[in-house]
Amino acid sequence: MSEPIVEISEGQLPQNLRTLWLKSLSAVELQNYSYAVSLCQAILKEAPGYVEARKLARRCAVKLTAGNKKKSGFFGSGVSTSRLQSQLKKDLRAGLMALEKDLGENPNNGDLNELLFDTAVQENMPETASFALETVRKGSPENTKLLHKLASYYLALDKPQEAAGVYKDIIKQDSTDIDAVKGEKDATARASMKSGGWEKGGIEDSKKDSSGDKEQEESDRAGMTREQKKAKLAKLMEEYQQDQNNLGVVKEIAEVYEDFGYWSDAHVFYDWAYQLSHKDSTLKNKAEKMKNKDADEQIEKLEAQLVSEPGNVELEAQILAYKQERSKESVVEAQASVDQNPTDPQLRFDLGLALYNSGDFNGAIPHLQQAKRNPHIRTRVLLTLGRSFDAKGMYDIGISQLEEALEDLTAMDGTKKEVLYEMGLIYMKMEKKAEALACFKQIYEVDYGYRDVAQRVEDAYGS
Repeated sequence: MSEPIVEISEGQLPQNLRTLWLKSLSAVELQNYSYAVSLCQAILKEAPGYVEARKLARRCAVKLTAGNKKKSGFFGSGVSTSRLQSQLKKDLRAGLMALEKDLGENPNNGDLNELLFDTAVQENMPETASFALETVRKGSPENTKLLHKLASYYLALDKPQEAAGVYKDIIKQDSTDIDAVKGEKDATARASMKSGGWEKGGIEDSKKDSSGDKEQEESDRAGMTREQKKAKLAKLMEEYQQDQNNLGVVKEIAEVYEDFGYWSDAHVFYDWAYQLSHKDSTLKNKAEKMKNKDADEQIEKLEAQLVSEPGNVELEAQILAYKQERSKESVVEAQASVDQNPTDPQLRFDLGLALYNSGDFNGAIPHLQQAKRNPHIRTRVLLTLGRSFDAKGMYDIGISQLEEALEDLTAMDGTKKEVLYEMGLIYMKMEKKAEALACFKQIYEVDYGYRDVAQRVEDAYGS
């Protein structure tokens, strides 16, 4: 029987292997990826439990094999694992090295990574097991069979948040995967219970902390203290664990999470309530609102971080990718709503606005024009139309839309200021400085601090 393999950290490496590890990091900096892979494999031969070497070897292999179409065993890569399975049974360490060399040539292969996963699970190497299928998740996300396996493993490790993320990636590949849809909801709920202390003793402790006054428990949530709300959520979560299809309980959980400002959790439960309610549009709108609030909050956090880290290129790219992904999702969601109810002007406006925000101005305009029929949103629609024509360089048509919007506005409120400011900007592009100044002056006379109108007006007077 071979000696068991124990996963170790860098600090546990013997000195000779630590020297090789430093050399492999230097090789990566010099973009000598082939040499880095060979060094990592040398480390793994002696210390197969050093996961960081396995991770680095894989990253380098991906760069070396970029464009290799044989990456996924899911579609039949021609890679046979029977030989490797036999080697692993005879000699675990030698078999792992043979597997590592094959992965060096085909790092994203599903069959090879699944074999590494199965072996690592059997040998109680959880980090290695997770990494094996995370490689597939990143390099071959279309292999949803293995992604399901990864999500299940995370749940077995009591990592529901990680499982929810995997399920979400599966849904991106196949929105009709019911198991993934339900899995994401259940995993997110479980993660919420875990992070909020609603599991096991956490629930009991919260119940003990409450006064036990039933009438107070059922009082309006706006009049409850934070501790009372936590106690209420604990009881609701206990009921949810017993019956996850209880619409009333799911809605209440969503409401409490919304009240706490936990937008992501609120979105999950409102969305689940929508599914249980046989497509109640009110619940769908609430779910989308929570999702948008969560996205806005995440972007705000990243932008705040960027302020403290100016010039962070990776962070800038992350923010841009986040915004682009949100724009795409908004368009898809809005289009689905319009498909279900094409005569609703509000839904047309939502789709037009989503398309405008995504940069598809041609696609936005016809939907916005149809949305003008609703008098309650007419001004916002005309403002967005004006911006759409402005973005297309059709300044005169943009101005006409904004003039039409002004006809409906009397008081100098926030909306009128926004319309006048937009008109001023377009007039500046048209080199009509007098008209632009007239727009800015109307705002200046009532709100000196609005954006940069004070500077624009005073500069025109030479102040």
